[in-house]
Amino acid sequence: MTQRRLSLYKIEDELSPPFNPAEYSEFKFGNTLYAQKFAKEMAVCIIDHIGPELLEQEQILITPSPYSAIPTASNFLCNELIVHLNKYLFYHNRPGLKEIKIGRNQTYTQDYGELSYEERRRLIANDTYYIDKNIVNNQFCLFLDDIRITGSHEHTLLKLFENEKISGNFVFLYFAELVNLSISPKIENYYNYYAIKNTKDLIENISKDSFRFNTRIIKYILSLPLEDFNCVFDHFSEKQKRDFQNLAISNNYHLIETYKTNLYNLKLTEYGH
Repeated sequence: MTQRRLSLYKIEDELSPPFNPAEYSEFKFGNTLYAQKFAKEMAVCIIDHIGPELLEQEQILITPSPYSAIPTASNFLCNELIVHLNKYLFYHNRPGLKEIKIGRNQTYTQDYGELSYEERRRLIANDTYYIDKNIVNNQFCLFLDDIRITGSHEHTLLKLFENEKISGNFVFLYFAELVNLSISPKIENYYNYYAIKNTKDLIENISKDSFRFNTRIIKYILSLPLEDFNCVFDHFSEKQKRDFQNLAISNNYHLIETYKTNLYNLKLTEYGH
């Protein structure tokens, strides 16, 4: 197995992020407009660094960060990146990318971005990742995530590959990477919430045409105090209300204490009693 890492931006100075933190925050909270922008920037970087190598492959697999039923923000980034890289492959008469999924059974509800290095490693060690060995083994694979802070997810994937005896040519792709290890991992939360400080900011983001639900936004809304939750929910369109409930149930959030109160409070389903 060979493995490499490629990131568009390097985080070296805590006070001077190399990207626009407001755009990144809106992206994390469902604004797919920035998924489009970031993907285009990443595609240029990827082609500059490994473009010729991509053209040599008979098949290239790509996957966003692991998730269960609700896509992560990186899933929308992945969708847009595929569009740009496929155009590059098309113009060189090469096969397009094949998207695959890494499944995940998440065991915790804490906000990952506010945790230390050791807390992240300890929590994620209890999660279960799964991937189809027959599809991935001995392939050229691109593993995409939006940001690398401690490398816990990358470490967990590599451990999975080792345990399952999965080999291949693996490239881990990131929009941004923390390279100054003297900076606390909690800086991730600073970026995540840079533009989303209150329910007013949240509602404004949700109201945009480019908004799409992702794991973070659904967990965040379900964790709100009931009054704030109702305020946000009242600003949803009827379709958004249905989608929100269906996505939350699909991820079994109705079985998690932190989320179940607000979810059951909706009483939207026609099967309720």
